[in-house]
Amino acid sequence: METNILFIILVTFFAGMGAGLGTGFAGMSAAAVISPMFIAFLKMDPYMAVGIALSSDVLASAVSAYTYGKNKNLDIRNGLLMMVSVLIFTVVGSYAASLLPSSTMGSVSVFMTFILGVKFIVRPVMTTKEAMNNVSSKKRAIQSIICGTCIGFICGFVGAGGGMMMLLILTTVMGYELKTAVGTSVFIMTFTALTGAISHFMIGGFPNLTVWILCILFTLIWARIAALFANKATPKTLNRATGIVLVVLGIVIFLFS
Repeated sequence: METNILFIILVTFFAGMGAGLGTGFAGMSAAAVISPMFIAFLKMDPYMAVGIALSSDVLASAVSAYTYGKNKNLDIRNGLLMMVSVLIFTVVGSYAASLLPSSTMGSVSVFMTFILGVKFIVRPVMTTKEAMNNVSSKKRAIQSIICGTCIGFICGFVGAGGGMMMLLILTTVMGYELKTAVGTSVFIMTFTALTGAISHFMIGGFPNLTVWILCILFTLIWARIAALFANKATPKTLNRATGIVLVVLGIVIFLFS
């Protein structure tokens, strides 16, 4: 990839910043931002871009999950149950993605980034923890398995879709309070991202080392910063901030792709 090093640093910095903020504030997969930006600005193969994005997501999600867990905004029990089905179908989705035209993956990533951003602005998630805890443990377990299967396939298929669908399902289908949904989302994404990244690299080969390291570093730093602030912010603030960031990124990426 013959690209000026300064340009690479700038692109990875802003991609990492957007991804880190999205991960720390709203449990987004880093691939929601990184993969379309790399496709648009670095002209990177979409399949490889998703692989780098998912690998960047591992540490970013882990540090975010740790922060949310310390603030008691993490459902580990149901998170683990969901994670099992997610992990299995992440591999299936990753393989399926390798069989499709690259343009399909890039288009879906940009579209979902914009649409979810609009959703958070227009219809913010305002569920309380009290309402969330009214659901029976049996129903929650069944929901976790079924939803985990769908999320896992999407995560492996279009890295960006995994994190987005996870947050949507946790808040709308399973009725999670926003901060707990985010904490649980990043907890699961730590492991699904690792599985997805390994699958992508095994199938598509090893990525550009410079881009890979810079992307992981910038994403990790911004995810930590965002998670610290998010746990002190109001749900309304989280919804609006995340929505605006995703809408702006979706528009910019679409214009330059």
